[in-house]
Amino acid sequence: MLFRGWEASVDGPWPDVATVVDRVGGVHLVVTRHALVRQVLADAATWRPDNALDAVTPIPVAALRVLTAHRFRLPPTLANNAGPSHPAIRAIVAEALHPDRVAAQRPWLTALVRARVADIAADLAAGRPVDLHARLAADLPLLALARLVELPDAPVGAVKDFARAALELFWAPLDADRQQTLAVEVGRFHAVLREFAGTGGGLAGRLRAAGHPPDVVVGALFFLLVAGQETTSQFLTLLLHRLTGEPGVRAGLRAGTVAVADVVEEGLRREPPIVTWRRVAAFDTTLGGTPVPAGSSMLLWLARAGCDPEVVADPAGFRPGQRGSRRHLAFGAGAHRCVGAHLARLEAAVVVAEAAPLLDAVTVVRPPWCPDNLTFRMPDAFVVRRTTTP
Repeated sequence: MLFRGWEASVDGPWPDVATVVDRVGGVHLVVTRHALVRQVLADAATWRPDNALDAVTPIPVAALRVLTAHRFRLPPTLANNAGPSHPAIRAIVAEALHPDRVAAQRPWLTALVRARVADIAADLAAGRPVDLHARLAADLPLLALARLVELPDAPVGAVKDFARAALELFWAPLDADRQQTLAVEVGRFHAVLREFAGTGGGLAGRLRAAGHPPDVVVGALFFLLVAGQETTSQFLTLLLHRLTGEPGVRAGLRAGTVAVADVVEEGLRREPPIVTWRRVAAFDTTLGGTPVPAGSSMLLWLARAGCDPEVVADPAGFRPGQRGSRRHLAFGAGAHRCVGAHLARLEAAVVVAEAAPLLDAVTVVRPPWCPDNLTFRMPDAFVVRRTTTP
C-alpha cells in the first residue's frame, strides 16, 4: 500500500516515474520499476539519502519546542548519512550484527519461540482467542537486538511505544495536536538514549571508543530501536497473517516440499513492512527518461518494485521459491542496505518453522490493521481463534 491519500490508484497502472502531491502540498516523484528503484538506491552520489528521516508532515513550532527541550537531534548517522562518516559508523554497527553473531542466537531464539507457541497452542485449544502480534511478534525482535548490541535496560513496553511514536511522528500525516503528543513521547525517550549513549557498553561503547560524538551514538541507537526491531515485528505479524490464507504453502511446509527460507523471502516480497523509502536528487538529472530537477523528492516504491513482472514470474501470487522471489528490495540496496537483514531473516525463519502449525486450524478474528503512513505498515494486532481440531 502507498500513502492512503493515493490508495484509489495503487493497484492500477503506473508509469515508471510518476508525479504525486501529498496532503500538505509536497511534490514527490514516485519510482515504481524494480530496475529504477535499485538504480537510485545504488547511486548515493546522484540520489542522496539526506531526506530519509525528514518528517512527512512538517513539525510545527510547538512540537519542535518540546523536542528541543529534550535536546532532540538526529545528525546524519546511518539511513540519512551520505557523508564520509557513514562507512565507519556502519562498519561498527555491522560488526555487532555480524552473520556469525546472529547465527549464534538461533538456539536461544528457537527455545523462546517454541515456549511461546506452546502457550499459544494451549490457549487456542481451550477456545481462547490469541493476539499473535502481542503474544509472539511484538517484542521478539527487540529482545534479540538487545542481546546483540546491549541496548539500554528499559521496559519493553516503553521501547515499543517510543518506536511506534517515532514512526508516526516522522512518517505519518498528522494534525498539530497529535504531533505535540508524539513529540513528548519521542523527546522523553531520546533523553534516556542520550544518557545511555554516554555511559553504556556494547555498541554504544564501541562507537564512543572510535571517537564518534554523543549525537552520533544517540542517532545510531535511535535508528536501531526504530527501524532495527519495529520493522521486523511488523513483518512477523504480516507474514503470519498472510500464511493463514495460504493453506497450500502451509501444507508444503509440513511435507517438507516448501522451504522455510523460501517462505520468508516470498513474504518479504509480498508483505514488506517498509513500503517506500526516500531519496533526494543531488543535481539535475534523468531517471528512466524522465527529467529530474535537483532537489526533487524521490519516493521509491519498494513494495511495487517487488511485484515487477520483469523480475518475478507470478507478481501477484504467493509462491515461495518462484523465479525472482529473492530479488525483492525489502532491505534496500547499495551502501545503505539494511544492516540487520541477517537478523530479520533468522527471526522470521524461526517463527515460520515453529508457529506455522498453529495456523492450520484457526480463523482470523481480527486481521492486522495498518494506519496511514508513507513508509511503514505498523500492524497493531492479529487475533485468531481455534475453529477445528488439527
